[in-house]
Amino acid sequence: MISRIDLRGRRPSRRDLLAELPRAELDVEHAAAVVAPILEDVRTRGAAALRDLAERFDGVRPVHLRVPADVVASAADELDPQVRAALEETIVRVRRVHAAQRPQDFTVEVAPGAQVRQRWLPVRRVGLYVPGGLAVYPSSVVMNVVAAQEAGVTSLAVVSPPQQDRDGLPDPVVLATCALLGVDEVYAAGGAQAVAMLAYGADGSDDVDGATLCEPVDVITGPGNVYVAAAKRLVRGLVGIDSEAGPTEIAILADATADPVHVAADLVSQAEHDPLAAAVLVTTSVELAAAVETALVERVDATANRDRVLTALRGSQSAIVLVDDLDAGLDVVNAYGAEHLEIQTVDASAWADRVTSAGAIFVGPWSPVSLGDYMAGSNHVLPTGGCAHFASGLGVHSFVRAVQVIEYDADALAEVADRVVALADAEGLPAHGEAVRARF
Repeated sequence: MISRIDLRGRRPSRRDLLAELPRAELDVEHAAAVVAPILEDVRTRGAAALRDLAERFDGVRPVHLRVPADVVASAADELDPQVRAALEETIVRVRRVHAAQRPQDFTVEVAPGAQVRQRWLPVRRVGLYVPGGLAVYPSSVVMNVVAAQEAGVTSLAVVSPPQQDRDGLPDPVVLATCALLGVDEVYAAGGAQAVAMLAYGADGSDDVDGATLCEPVDVITGPGNVYVAAAKRLVRGLVGIDSEAGPTEIAILADATADPVHVAADLVSQAEHDPLAAAVLVTTSVELAAAVETALVERVDATANRDRVLTALRGSQSAIVLVDDLDAGLDVVNAYGAEHLEIQTVDASAWADRVTSAGAIFVGPWSPVSLGDYMAGSNHVLPTGGCAHFASGLGVHSFVRAVQVIEYDADALAEVADRVVALADAEGLPAHGEAVRARF
């Protein structure tokens, strides 16, 4: 059901590990060629293109591209009480964590009369993508919207694919979550075309006061399929993006003390997202590996999304990796840089502190990845495909930028004037120096 990679008896270099470890193949370059005409179509034809593309890719032609505000509000009223209570608790926890992420302004007195301040300013407007293909993700609404709100963003647009069985509206739980968060600008648009609408804006008639359908945004965030990732790549530079999110990943570093049922359940929990989802167990114990393989057979046969899970676990992106000891296992998970990394070992916290590359780290037997997907308070929009080596998960920092404010008085400028002139002359830019001399 799941392949093995045996690294016992050798300690591969990081370069060799990167070549040997399983990884989902995501051909963003090919997808970019496919979506480029879609982006151009939306850029030039606006709402008309969005309707045509929805009919082509989603099988439904939305009457309302922008979901009427009363439809968004009524979705919250119709929400199952248990689901509503769970979403409200998730919002509270995620908001509490993200409020603590706000960066602080500072002022440095470089010299008497010479001051440099740094201010953190939210971006003006953001577009938040919420998937709606193999599954729908109201939890992603929470993760994206709360982070943007806590950053101070005041203009938020949410996009989610139109559903055939909902008369071209997005999923009602997605709409209800928007209402719970106070967001009423929601669009029935998905895929690359939704990214194009957010990046370029869109003109065209829709029955919302006859206004421009959607104003362009400054930042686009949120997970999606390979075509969404490709579209985000193509508009990056015109707008900011969080990342080119690929299929989900879970890696588990475990020793003989780990419970094989827990491990198998956690691997299956992420494999059900997507046939390309990656599930990797790194362990020092052959006995645990065998027990997990047995548990996987039982759990996969019983799961609702059996075919999807089976495809993911049998794929080249999933494996059980055997290592000699936990130090070697740590080398493996640091090289892999998983989106989600669980540590199920003795002294799990100590091993977690030694991890250098992961989107999020889940410590011990009572912190499964699915907790982070919904209720931990952390953000579940995380770097995939090894991007955790250089990128962070979504947070307040994704929606703010630092602005430096420089303020010198005459005496402070006079003190360094000759040195500024000297450096300007050394760089062959004498007008820079003259701009200082002109003041004296």
